Amino acid sequence: MQIDVNKIKGLCDPEKDQKIYVDDLIIEKGAINKLPQVLSEKYPQYKNIVMICDENTYEAAGKKVEQLLPSVHTIILDPTNLHADEHGVGLAEEGLKQYPDVDFMIACGSGTIHDITRYHAYHKKINFLSIPTAASVDGFVSTMAAMTWKGMKKTFTAVSPIFVLADSEIFANAPKRLTASGVGDLLGKYTALCDWRIASAVTGEYISWPIVNWEYDILKDLVNNLDGIGSGDLGAYENLMYGLLLSGLAMQIMTYSRPASGCEHHCSHLWEEAAINEPIDYLHGEKVGVGLCITSAVYKKALAKLKEGNYTVKDHMDVEVDFIKEHFKNPVLQAEILKENEDNVMAGITGQQLKDHEADIIKILEDLPSAEQEIRWLKDVHGLTTLPEIGLDESLRSLTLKLSPYVRHRLTFMRLLKFYSFYDEIVA
Repeated sequence: MQIDVNKIKGLCDPEKDQKIYVDDLIIEKGAINKLPQVLSEKYPQYKNIVMICDENTYEAAGKKVEQLLPSVHTIILDPTNLHADEHGVGLAEEGLKQYPDVDFMIACGSGTIHDITRYHAYHKKINFLSIPTAASVDGFVSTMAAMTWKGMKKTFTAVSPIFVLADSEIFANAPKRLTASGVGDLLGKYTALCDWRIASAVTGEYISWPIVNWEYDILKDLVNNLDGIGSGDLGAYENLMYGLLLSGLAMQIMTYSRPASGCEHHCSHLWEEAAINEPIDYLHGEKVGVGLCITSAVYKKALAKLKEGNYTVKDHMDVEVDFIKEHFKNPVLQAEILKENEDNVMAGITGQQLKDHEADIIKILEDLPSAEQEIRWLKDVHGLTTLPEIGLDESLRSLTLKLSPYVRHRLTFMRLLKFYSFYDEIVA
């Protein structure tokens, strides 16, 4: 399966200077074997190539890369507690000191390896090629490195790979948990798109309808292929990887994560910052999947309240500074969160606006699948759906819902819910 990049470029809005930075993406059985040809025909100028992987992904694909490219230099990271953070970046930096003349890199791994590689590629002003070893996240072709930095979830400017070779024989054999994580990350687009559409309806925020419709098509294909993923069908795995890569390209076109990240990701970010919980070591897509389930349940409760019509709305909603200070006790993290919210994303919104757009909001919420349906989809691939399954007490649900909107300067419906008189009831 080769993605038609030129067709994707047709989704770019020339008035917004939107671009695609990936030359090509190939998803097929045996794709890795095309590596020498791709490098010799498309990128012959690169002579000092470094591959970054960890011990697991080295076994999965790194050894094969070394066979195909005998001159490649390999940095193998210890996978124990390896994350996209200052520790992971530091480990790779130590390895890169051996190769000061590196002019091209290969990311051989899943999300963490890709974020570490793209971070260094950006700072070295060089390109890299992607070899995903698991269909676990949608960030392979991102131009941003999502990292936890000094306890704070941050998004760093980075670079996209210029080529992707996704070998279905490799990523279909990844641990099932990684695949379920990819499903969770992709299903999370349901609430992300819901948030984007509502924000656009209420405030006039720019929205790309070609990208929105494209994402919904991806989700439809995913749901239709879940049985195949569960039974190990190679085509279903390729479809999942296709959806993850296309979701990443949507972010690439928009230059930020709005098409793919909303309230469900904010829950994940909050937990990763360990402000209200002990640190947890679960996969990104696992946390996003749980975030999806708990936020969708609240959105559907809000839908019922809106249809009943017996509610009031506040005239305005300030940032809850005291609430933030109460729960973000780490002084560095607290300062970062307060800085993130200095410009109140709801400052220009009135209760009347929400009333005026009530019909739009109801229609968008009706399009969102129920939490029960999402749970069934995740269970089809043995995904995680509850707080206890990711090591969190159920008692953290309400606080997560109330506090998570503040981790990002982004308007979501979860944040807008603070205007409504039924808010405390539905997030309890």
